[in-house]
Amino acid sequence: MSYDPQYTKPMAEELTSLGIKELNTPNDVDSIINSDGTILFIVNSVCGCAAGKARPGVKLALKNQKLPDKIVTVFAGVDREATKKAREYFVGHEPSSPQIVLMKNKKILFILQRWDIENKEAEKIADQLKKAFNEYC
Repeated sequence: MSYDPQYTKPMAEELTSLGIKELNTPNDVDSIINSDGTILFIVNSVCGCAAGKARPGVKLALKNQKLPDKIVTVFAGVDREATKKAREYFVGHEPSSPQIVLMKNKKILFILQRWDIENKEAEKIADQLKKAFNEYC
């Protein structure tokens, strides 16, 4: 399924307005994945759990003292090729939208799948992310 970027722009801006870099191409994804440091990778989505839980959870988590070196996002259904490329690096995990992945050296350190997100409040998601940041960043 593909979405009109004009429709999804406000949803993308919930993350990019926080300084999170939007990746639009497979080359953008490869470049970030092959860089040094910890990377928080957010697969954004139009679904309600992204709007009410994942994006607000990320926003709350970014108030933590320790943060990943890079924080990036792709938008499933909009940046389809970039999302597909990102998922190639999430080896051993089902594609999920939304999805939040903490990585370093192409290795997944922590992951939240849609089913980990949809039944939790934003504050609980933020707590899990902060715990991962404190452990790995």
